[in-house]
Amino acid sequence: MRLEWLDDILAVAEAGSLAGAAQLRHVSQSAFTRRLRAIEEALGVPLFDRRRKPVVLLPEIEARAGEMRALATQLRHLRETLAQTSGARGLTLACQHAITTTHSPAIVSILTAQGGRPVRVRSDNRDECLLRLLSGEVDLAVVYGAPEIAPLTLNRAFERVLLGRERLIPVAVPRLAQGDDLPFIGYPPDVFLGQVMARAIMPGIPAHRVLRRRAETALTLAAREYACRGIGVAWLPEGMVLEDLESGCLSRLDQSLPSQQMELWMIRLSDRPDDSWSHDWARLVAALAQPN
Repeated sequence: MRLEWLDDILAVAEAGSLAGAAQLRHVSQSAFTRRLRAIEEALGVPLFDRRRKPVVLLPEIEARAGEMRALATQLRHLRETLAQTSGARGLTLACQHAITTTHSPAIVSILTAQGGRPVRVRSDNRDECLLRLLSGEVDLAVVYGAPEIAPLTLNRAFERVLLGRERLIPVAVPRLAQGDDLPFIGYPPDVFLGQVMARAIMPGIPAHRVLRRRAETALTLAAREYACRGIGVAWLPEGMVLEDLESGCLSRLDQSLPSQQMELWMIRLSDRPDDSWSHDWARLVAALAQPN
Protein backbone atom coordinates (compact mmCIF):
# COMPACT_ATOMS: atom_id res chain seq x y z
CA MET A 1 0.00 0.00 0.00
CA ARG A 2 1.50 3.32 -1.09
CA LEU A 3 1.23 6.41 1.10
CA GLU A 4 -0.22 8.43 -1.79
CA TRP A 5 -3.00 5.86 -2.17
CA LEU A 6 -3.87 6.11 1.50
CA ASP A 7 -3.94 9.91 1.29
CA ASP A 8 -6.29 9.79 -1.70
CA ILE A 9 -8.66 7.34 -0.03
CA LEU A 10 -8.66 9.25 3.26
CA ALA A 11 -9.32 12.51 1.40
CA VAL A 12 -12.62 11.05 0.18
CA ALA A 13 -13.48 10.01 3.73
CA GLU A 14 -12.67 13.50 5.01
CA ALA A 15 -14.37 15.51 2.26
CA GLY A 16 -17.40 13.27 1.78
CA SER A 17 -17.25 13.57 -2.01
CA LEU A 18 -14.86 13.13 -4.92
CA ALA A 19 -15.06 16.83 -5.78
CA GLY A 20 -14.12 17.90 -2.27
CA ALA A 21 -11.38 15.28 -2.05
CA ALA A 22 -9.88 16.44 -5.36
CA GLN A 23 -9.67 19.96 -3.95
CA LEU A 24 -7.93 18.67 -0.83
CA ARG A 25 -5.42 16.81 -3.03
CA HIS A 26 -4.98 19.82 -5.38
CA VAL A 27 -5.89 18.02 -8.60
CA SER A 28 -8.80 18.24 -11.01
CA GLN A 29 -11.76 16.00 -10.29
CA SER A 30 -11.29 14.07 -13.53
CA ALA A 31 -7.62 13.35 -12.77
CA PHE A 32 -8.49 12.39 -9.20
CA THR A 33 -11.22 9.99 -10.41
CA ARG A 34 -8.72 8.29 -12.72
CA ARG A 35 -6.28 7.94 -9.82
CA LEU A 36 -8.91 6.30 -7.63
CA ARG A 37 -9.81 3.78 -10.35
CA ALA A 38 -6.12 2.96 -10.75
CA ILE A 39 -5.87 2.34 -6.99
CA GLU A 40 -8.86 -0.02 -7.09
CA GLU A 41 -7.36 -1.88 -10.05
CA ALA A 42 -3.99 -2.20 -8.34
CA LEU A 43 -5.56 -3.50 -5.11
CA GLY A 44 -8.09 -5.68 -6.90
CA VAL A 45 -10.99 -4.57 -4.68
CA PRO A 46 -13.70 -1.92 -4.97
CA LEU A 47 -13.34 0.99 -2.55
CA PHE A 48 -16.16 3.37 -3.45
CA ASP A 49 -19.94 3.24 -3.68
CA ARG A 50 -20.53 4.75 -7.10
CA ARG A 51 -24.27 4.13 -6.91
CA ARG A 52 -24.51 7.06 -4.51
CA LYS A 53 -24.21 10.72 -5.39
CA PRO A 54 -21.84 12.06 -4.25
CA VAL A 55 -19.60 9.01 -4.48
CA VAL A 56 -18.42 7.86 -1.03
CA LEU A 57 -16.37 5.06 0.48
CA LEU A 58 -18.02 1.67 0.80
CA PRO A 59 -19.16 1.08 4.43
CA GLU A 60 -16.63 -1.71 4.96
CA ILE A 61 -13.82 0.55 3.72
CA GLU A 62 -15.04 3.51 5.77
CA ALA A 63 -14.91 1.26 8.85
CA ARG A 64 -11.16 0.79 8.28
CA ALA A 65 -10.42 4.52 7.98
CA GLY A 66 -8.85 4.63 11.44
CA GLU A 67 -6.43 1.86 10.52
CA MET A 68 -5.54 3.61 7.29
CA ARG A 69 -4.84 6.89 9.10
CA ALA A 70 -2.58 5.08 11.56
CA LEU A 71 -0.76 3.34 8.71
CA ALA A 72 -0.34 6.64 6.82
CA THR A 73 1.17 8.21 9.94
CA GLN A 74 3.58 5.29 10.34
CA LEU A 75 4.63 5.46 6.70
CA ARG A 76 5.27 9.21 6.91
CA HIS A 77 7.32 8.76 10.05
CA LEU A 78 9.34 5.97 8.44
CA ARG A 79 9.96 8.00 5.30
CA GLU A 80 11.12 11.05 7.30
CA THR A 81 13.33 8.88 9.50
CA LEU A 82 14.99 7.26 6.48
CA ALA A 83 15.46 10.65 4.81
CA GLN A 84 17.11 12.13 7.91
CA THR A 85 19.31 9.07 8.31
CA SER A 86 20.52 9.37 4.73
CA GLY A 87 21.22 13.09 5.13
CA ALA A 88 18.47 14.04 2.67
CA ARG A 89 16.18 15.91 5.04
CA GLY A 90 13.71 17.89 2.99
CA LEU A 91 12.22 21.33 3.52
CA THR A 92 8.57 21.87 4.36
CA LEU A 93 6.66 24.81 2.98
CA ALA A 94 3.28 26.07 4.26
CA CYS A 95 1.17 28.15 1.88
CA GLN A 96 -2.26 29.64 1.91
CA HIS A 97 -4.54 27.64 -0.36
CA ALA A 98 -4.47 30.06 -3.31
CA ILE A 99 -0.71 30.50 -3.05
CA THR A 100 -0.18 26.74 -3.26
CA THR A 101 -1.65 26.84 -6.75
CA THR A 102 -0.24 30.10 -8.09
CA HIS A 103 3.10 30.90 -6.44
CA SER A 104 4.50 27.77 -4.77
CA PRO A 105 5.66 26.18 -8.07
CA ALA A 106 8.28 28.93 -8.51
CA ILE A 107 9.52 28.46 -4.95
CA VAL A 108 9.67 24.67 -5.24
CA SER A 109 11.47 24.98 -8.58
CA ILE A 110 14.23 27.11 -7.00
CA LEU A 111 14.59 24.86 -3.95
CA THR A 112 14.79 21.64 -5.97
CA ALA A 113 17.02 22.98 -8.76
CA GLN A 114 20.33 21.24 -9.34
CA GLY A 115 19.61 18.32 -7.05
CA GLY A 116 18.37 20.39 -4.10
CA ARG A 117 16.60 18.87 -1.13
CA PRO A 118 13.04 17.55 -1.59
CA VAL A 119 10.23 19.93 -0.68
CA ARG A 120 6.93 19.12 1.00
CA VAL A 121 4.13 21.66 0.52
CA ARG A 122 1.37 22.06 3.11
CA SER A 123 -1.75 24.02 2.15
CA ASP A 124 -3.76 25.77 4.87
CA ASN A 125 -5.37 29.00 6.04
CA ARG A 126 -3.08 31.89 6.96
CA ASP A 127 -3.25 31.50 10.74
CA GLU A 128 -2.58 27.77 10.54
CA CYS A 129 0.43 28.38 8.25
CA LEU A 130 1.95 30.75 10.82
CA LEU A 131 1.22 28.37 13.70
CA ARG A 132 2.94 25.53 11.84
CA LEU A 133 5.95 27.79 11.31
CA LEU A 134 6.10 28.85 14.96
CA SER A 135 5.84 25.25 16.17
CA GLY A 136 8.70 24.17 13.90
CA GLU A 137 6.42 21.92 11.86
CA VAL A 138 7.39 23.75 8.66
CA ASP A 139 10.52 25.63 7.57
CA LEU A 140 8.89 28.38 5.55
CA ALA A 141 5.49 30.02 5.14
CA VAL A 142 4.16 32.05 2.23
CA VAL A 143 1.03 34.03 3.05
CA TYR A 144 -0.96 37.11 2.09
CA GLY A 145 -1.21 40.35 4.01
CA ALA A 146 -3.55 43.28 3.51
CA PRO A 147 -2.36 46.38 5.38
CA GLU A 148 -5.09 48.16 7.36
CA ILE A 149 -7.57 45.39 6.46
CA ALA A 150 -6.09 42.12 7.67
CA PRO A 151 -2.49 43.07 8.57
CA LEU A 152 0.26 40.52 8.97
CA THR A 153 1.41 41.20 12.54
CA LEU A 154 4.64 39.43 13.41
CA ASN A 155 7.04 39.73 16.33
CA ARG A 156 10.83 39.47 16.32
CA ALA A 157 10.67 35.69 16.18
CA PHE A 158 9.94 35.97 12.45
CA GLU A 159 11.90 37.20 9.46
CA ARG A 160 9.89 38.14 6.37
CA VAL A 161 10.51 39.18 2.78
CA LEU A 162 8.04 40.78 0.37
CA LEU A 163 7.61 38.68 -2.78
CA GLY A 164 5.15 40.94 -4.53
CA ARG A 165 1.60 42.23 -4.61
CA GLU A 166 -1.55 40.73 -6.03
CA ARG A 167 -5.09 42.01 -6.34
CA LEU A 168 -8.18 40.16 -5.11
CA ILE A 169 -10.69 40.72 -7.91
CA PRO A 170 -14.37 39.85 -8.49
CA VAL A 171 -14.95 37.40 -11.35
CA ALA A 172 -17.99 35.64 -12.74
CA VAL A 173 -19.30 33.97 -15.88
CA PRO A 174 -20.24 36.62 -18.46
CA ARG A 175 -24.00 36.28 -17.95
CA LEU A 176 -23.65 37.44 -14.33
CA ALA A 177 -21.71 40.54 -15.27
CA GLN A 178 -24.87 42.64 -15.70
CA GLY A 179 -27.85 43.41 -13.50
CA ASP A 180 -28.36 44.52 -9.93
CA ASP A 181 -28.83 41.04 -8.47
CA LEU A 182 -25.48 39.80 -7.13
CA PRO A 183 -25.25 36.11 -6.21
CA PHE A 184 -21.81 35.59 -4.71
CA ILE A 185 -19.43 33.08 -3.15
CA GLY A 186 -18.38 33.98 0.38
CA TYR A 187 -15.51 32.99 2.65
CA PRO A 188 -15.86 32.03 6.34
CA PRO A 189 -15.35 35.03 8.65
CA ASP A 190 -12.53 33.34 10.57
CA VAL A 191 -10.17 33.01 7.56
CA PHE A 192 -8.02 35.70 5.96
CA LEU A 193 -10.11 36.19 2.83
CA GLY A 194 -13.24 36.26 4.95
CA GLN A 195 -11.76 39.20 6.87
CA VAL A 196 -10.85 40.96 3.63
CA MET A 197 -14.38 40.43 2.33
CA ALA A 198 -15.98 41.78 5.51
CA ARG A 199 -13.71 44.80 5.95
CA ALA A 200 -12.83 45.86 2.42
CA ILE A 201 -15.15 44.30 -0.15
CA MET A 202 -18.63 44.35 1.39
CA PRO A 203 -18.51 48.01 2.49
CA GLY A 204 -17.65 48.98 -1.09
CA ILE A 205 -20.54 47.17 -2.79
CA PRO A 206 -22.73 49.76 -4.57
CA ALA A 207 -26.01 50.39 -2.75
CA HIS A 208 -28.14 49.33 -5.75
CA ARG A 209 -26.59 45.84 -5.91
CA VAL A 210 -28.58 43.15 -4.06
CA LEU A 211 -26.24 40.63 -2.39
CA ARG A 212 -27.30 36.98 -2.33
CA ARG A 213 -24.85 34.51 -0.76
CA ARG A 214 -25.04 31.28 -2.77
CA ALA A 215 -22.16 29.34 -1.23
CA GLU A 216 -19.32 29.66 1.26
CA THR A 217 -15.93 27.96 1.28
CA ALA A 218 -12.47 28.52 2.74
CA LEU A 219 -10.87 27.07 -0.41
CA THR A 220 -10.16 29.47 -3.24
CA LEU A 221 -9.91 26.54 -5.67
CA ALA A 222 -13.47 25.63 -4.79
CA ALA A 223 -14.62 29.26 -5.10
CA ARG A 224 -13.07 29.42 -8.57
CA GLU A 225 -14.88 26.26 -9.61
CA TYR A 226 -18.18 27.62 -8.28
CA ALA A 227 -17.65 30.82 -10.24
CA CYS A 228 -16.89 28.88 -13.44
CA ARG A 229 -20.13 26.94 -12.98
CA GLY A 230 -22.10 30.18 -12.78
CA ILE A 231 -23.09 29.84 -9.13
CA GLY A 232 -22.06 33.39 -8.32
CA VAL A 233 -19.41 36.08 -8.26
CA ALA A 234 -16.18 35.06 -6.52
CA TRP A 235 -13.38 37.29 -5.28
CA LEU A 236 -10.15 35.52 -6.23
CA PRO A 237 -6.43 36.35 -6.50
CA GLU A 238 -5.83 37.65 -10.01
CA GLY A 239 -3.01 35.20 -10.68
CA MET A 240 -5.36 32.27 -10.10
CA VAL A 241 -7.82 33.28 -12.83
CA LEU A 242 -5.60 34.70 -15.58
CA GLU A 243 -6.22 31.74 -17.91
CA ASP A 244 -9.96 31.83 -17.21
CA LEU A 245 -10.06 35.54 -18.06
CA GLU A 246 -8.04 35.06 -21.24
CA SER A 247 -10.25 32.19 -22.41
CA GLY A 248 -13.45 34.11 -21.67
CA CYS A 249 -14.66 31.51 -19.18
CA LEU A 250 -14.76 34.26 -16.54
CA SER A 251 -15.08 38.02 -16.73
CA ARG A 252 -13.52 40.45 -14.27
CA LEU A 253 -15.97 42.80 -12.61
CA ASP A 254 -13.63 45.17 -10.78
CA GLN A 255 -14.82 48.12 -12.87
CA SER A 256 -18.17 47.98 -11.07
CA LEU A 257 -17.34 46.04 -7.89
CA PRO A 258 -14.59 46.60 -5.29
CA SER A 259 -11.25 44.80 -5.34
CA GLN A 260 -8.40 44.72 -2.83
CA GLN A 261 -4.63 44.73 -3.21
CA MET A 262 -2.76 42.16 -1.12
CA GLU A 263 0.90 41.66 -0.29
CA LEU A 264 2.65 38.31 -0.70
CA TRP A 265 5.11 37.54 2.11
CA MET A 266 7.68 34.78 2.59
CA ILE A 267 8.39 34.14 6.27
CA ARG A 268 10.73 32.05 8.40
CA LEU A 269 11.72 31.91 12.04
CA SER A 270 14.57 34.30 12.81
CA ASP A 271 16.41 32.00 15.22
CA ARG A 272 16.73 28.59 13.59
CA PRO A 273 18.93 25.86 15.02
CA ASP A 274 19.35 24.33 11.56
CA ASP A 275 22.02 26.43 9.81
CA SER A 276 21.76 24.34 6.66
CA TRP A 277 18.53 26.18 5.81
CA SER A 278 20.28 29.56 5.51
CA HIS A 279 21.65 28.84 2.03
CA ASP A 280 18.20 27.92 0.71
CA TRP A 281 16.67 31.03 2.28
CA ALA A 282 19.33 33.22 0.66
CA ARG A 283 18.66 31.67 -2.75
CA LEU A 284 14.94 32.32 -2.44
CA VAL A 285 15.41 35.90 -1.32
CA ALA A 286 17.80 36.63 -4.18
CA ALA A 287 15.46 35.09 -6.77
CA LEU A 288 12.06 36.22 -5.53
CA ALA A 289 12.21 39.20 -3.19
CA GLN A 290 10.89 42.59 -4.29
CA PRO A 291 11.49 46.02 -2.76
CA ASN A 292 9.03 47.07 -0.08
